[in-house]
Amino acid sequence: MELPVVVGVDGSEGSLQAVDWAAAEAERSNRALRIVHASLWEHYEGVRPRISADRPSEQVHAENLVATAQERVHSLAPGVKVATDVRPEDPVAALLAEGTEAALLVLGPRGHGPIAAMLLGSVSLTVAGRAHCPVFVTRGESQAGAPTYGRVVLGVGGTTGSTSAARFAFEQARSRDCELLAVRAWNCPPYASMPYPFLGGAQETAYRRQADETVDRILGVVDGDYPQVTVERKLVPGTAHQALLEEAAGADLLVVGAQRRHAAIGLQLGRINHAVLHHAPCPVAVVPEWSDGAHPEEQQAA
Repeated sequence: MELPVVVGVDGSEGSLQAVDWAAAEAERSNRALRIVHASLWEHYEGVRPRISADRPSEQVHAENLVATAQERVHSLAPGVKVATDVRPEDPVAALLAEGTEAALLVLGPRGHGPIAAMLLGSVSLTVAGRAHCPVFVTRGESQAGAPTYGRVVLGVGGTTGSTSAARFAFEQARSRDCELLAVRAWNCPPYASMPYPFLGGAQETAYRRQADETVDRILGVVDGDYPQVTVERKLVPGTAHQALLEEAAGADLLVVGAQRRHAAIGLQLGRINHAVLHHAPCPVAVVPEWSDGAHPEEQQAA
């Protein structure tokens, strides 16, 4: 059975944007859509629903939220099958549980109340750092429907042998009929570029060549499966987060990988992903890349 797209809603403007993106993604991928609201979200994001005489106020508020989101999906993508769920638990726990049986999770960048002053809401940040499936965070002003810029940007990492993020980026480019831009930053330490007699600039060339080889290795595993996708490569001297933020300014989507370790506790994002989630001018997809090369469910089935 095809796994659904899951979107978390809390009534904020950001979550409505997430609903639009989730509807478009479900329509493109021919998947069902689940709209989820955790009933304890109010305590985290500062929402205080009105009191109802016949039912608990939180229940009324939750039912109204998911019903409104469902109507929005029906108007945007009438062919998408939609289910809704109100879960009486912490929003992070609810969304992480949903992520174990989802193709991807779609979240808004921030919620209600004091948390809205932050660059990224606590729920979205925590879920992006712990989910077992790809997580979309709908940053920026890019529209959810037809591509605005015609480009998906992939941040090519080199910490694991996983190609999960690359494959996800290719699939997104294919479904959107977009170009894929693969970006790899390289940085030569200051001492390595100094004109010592025995170096002669060779170290700087070596660092660039290593970055080029990393892109070759990652793309070489995946690009043969997507011959219809036009791929551009870009090696950028400097820091990775700066390079990705600059390229994301002209993109419909930025895709980054996040290394996961089975025994680790807490966020598993890394400083580069933190930076792009807080500052990217376009939506960001965080794709888990398991350090041992296998998803937990795949290991259990083996």
